Amino acid sequence: MAAKPLTLGKYSLGVGDRFAHQARAQLQACILAAKDGVDVVPVWNKSNREHLIINSDPAGTRAAADSAVKALHWTKPYHVDADHIRLETVDRFMASSDFFTIDVADSINKSADRGIINAFVNRHPELLGRITIPGIERALEIDRAQIEKIASKYLLAVAEAGRIYRHLANAKGAGSFIAEVSMDETEHPQTPPELLVILAALADQAVSLQNIAPKFTGRFNKGVDYVGNLGQFEKEISDDLAVIAFAVKQYGLPADLKLSVHSGSDKFSLYAPMHRAITRFNAGLHLKTAGTTWLEELIGLAEAGGDGLLIAREIYAEALSHVDELCAPYASVIDIDRERLPSAEAVKNWTSDQFVSALRHDPTSKSFNPHFRQLLHVGYKMAAKMGERFLCALEACEQSVSKNVTFNLYERHLKPLFIGSGNAG
Repeated sequence: MAAKPLTLGKYSLGVGDRFAHQARAQLQACILAAKDGVDVVPVWNKSNREHLIINSDPAGTRAAADSAVKALHWTKPYHVDADHIRLETVDRFMASSDFFTIDVADSINKSADRGIINAFVNRHPELLGRITIPGIERALEIDRAQIEKIASKYLLAVAEAGRIYRHLANAKGAGSFIAEVSMDETEHPQTPPELLVILAALADQAVSLQNIAPKFTGRFNKGVDYVGNLGQFEKEISDDLAVIAFAVKQYGLPADLKLSVHSGSDKFSLYAPMHRAITRFNAGLHLKTAGTTWLEELIGLAEAGGDGLLIAREIYAEALSHVDELCAPYASVIDIDRERLPSAEAVKNWTSDQFVSALRHDPTSKSFNPHFRQLLHVGYKMAAKMGERFLCALEACEQSVSKNVTFNLYERHLKPLFIGSGNAG
């Protein structure tokens, strides 16, 4: 008898644990959600770039997750995500990961061969004309020219996703891993016709994906709240959920296929519209956070005072002196006004309360500095350079750090999004 394919629970949370010290505190947030009656599957995600910067390896991410699960007696599912992998980077993750976020950003907008486009359109006459999708107010009207334009933009990216998926299936066995396809690295959000074409093409490639991550309107800057039109976002996420449900039935995609939102962390204002949308459609959702835990580590160190505060100050001073180097890779997802960054000399004299109030993501606080926070979000390389000194500080300040990590994930993320209550401020 064939083994049952691995599936992802209805609600799941991607968490980054860059220094592999907070898995227990992160898992504790999921335990608290379960006590509230909502199961949220923890997924520890880490990209190849993060491993290279920190000089870590995928086995360490797996070991930290396994250790936390054992220590806290977690008997429910959990996963380890090889985040934003490509064909040239995936192999180092094979043994340790059971979740793979397939990144095909480099292939989007590369035009497919005319023959491939024509073959796709001819294979999918159901995409032409008027399409009524439950949950979308107006029927879609799609002509051949539109499909050809969409196919030209996305077919090569989908083909690349298919190559990576088959490489994974050959190495690990089909059904033994969770596949997510990331399509969020585009200039504009996908329209319902575009997402429908993408899903039809993924079905053609026999990609058994469980998550799809589209692009949304607005700014998703690292570590700070969403900037954009909330009404438009709610319409987009609702339309995406409707298209996914339709495509599952139309193309025989996995029944548990769901939306993945790559938040860049801390998009508090989006959680209410996201909660309304998934409730309305009775849909699952995967929320992928990025460096929110790393920032809580810094908050915990600063809050502890003494050497912890000293290290937090030093990390900021180093980040400020390497601001160009740190910001360059993240230029499209940060908005930092350098005139509003405090000097290293000023921060050197800050108290614990001053450092914490500037860094903690509380938009109602007059002391909160989003520019300071964004720089530290991308400044984890400075902590990595400290090596054992930083890791020993995390261990020495474990009580303060873990308290902040758990509270942040549970109160500010899980409760407002999946439970529909809580403090997202």
